[in-house]
Amino acid sequence: MMELDAATFMLQWATGGLLFLWVTTRRREVGLGYGWLLRGTYGIFALIAAGIGFVLVETNWVRDLSSVGVAIAAGVALWVSVQRRAAGVAGQEALAEQRSARVAAMTGIDRAAAERDTSAAEFPPGLDLIAPLIGLIGVVAAGLAGGDPAWLSLARTVVGAAFLGAVSDAMLLGHWYLVQPGLSRGPLLEMVRWTGWLWFPQVALLLIPPGMLSILNGSVDDGWGGMLGWFWVACAVTTGGLVVITRRALRERYYSAVMAATGLLYLAILTAFGTDLVARALIAQV
Repeated sequence: MMELDAATFMLQWATGGLLFLWVTTRRREVGLGYGWLLRGTYGIFALIAAGIGFVLVETNWVRDLSSVGVAIAAGVALWVSVQRRAAGVAGQEALAEQRSARVAAMTGIDRAAAERDTSAAEFPPGLDLIAPLIGLIGVVAAGLAGGDPAWLSLARTVVGAAFLGAVSDAMLLGHWYLVQPGLSRGPLLEMVRWTGWLWFPQVALLLIPPGMLSILNGSVDDGWGGMLGWFWVACAVTTGGLVVITRRALRERYYSAVMAATGLLYLAILTAFGTDLVARALIAQV
């Protein structure tokens, strides 16, 4: 059966988060600091996963060595990004110059362009793919070791990693608009769309017997008279609803819509983690 395993969970979170970091950085629109924040955060998560796997739970060598590899790859990408910070981000600089030119045309106030070393090499977003690819190896190993049927355990583990990463990065990216208020809504809309797309297989895979359907139909006792099963339903439905409302909020033209969407994503990350973790705990008893 699907297991409630902290080492696997932390590796999933780090792998999914770093994958969707690449989805954002490949656009070359978001400032360098966003990448520094996420690579550092998820690199630490990968180290925590390795520590738990090697010390606190039964060691899965492929999973736990993969966790170490994720941390190293994220650290290397972070180091390269810091070393090449003088080059800036092409899309970010181009957007700032376009808006400055438009303001200058309307007001006559010309703002000096930010200093940027055009001769320096920019950070290659492809580096951000190395860590999640390494992490995928460990996620697959953990999924295959999760129990029977193996295909269901594997699918739940891989999709769960992507789902957790997408919703986490969507929330963090929403906050980044406070740091980079001129950023277009394209990157955030893309992350919200990915979260919505992944919601469907995430919930469907958790329902497939042996799974949450066994809890909901009463064939397996959750220990709370069925309450935890319905709590999971509430988390899953609320997550889907919050994604829809967030997309609608981002249709508004005002900047406050981005902040409203970020607040909704705060709630979505709580309910999304409830969708994943409550199911793990209950399915482990099936």
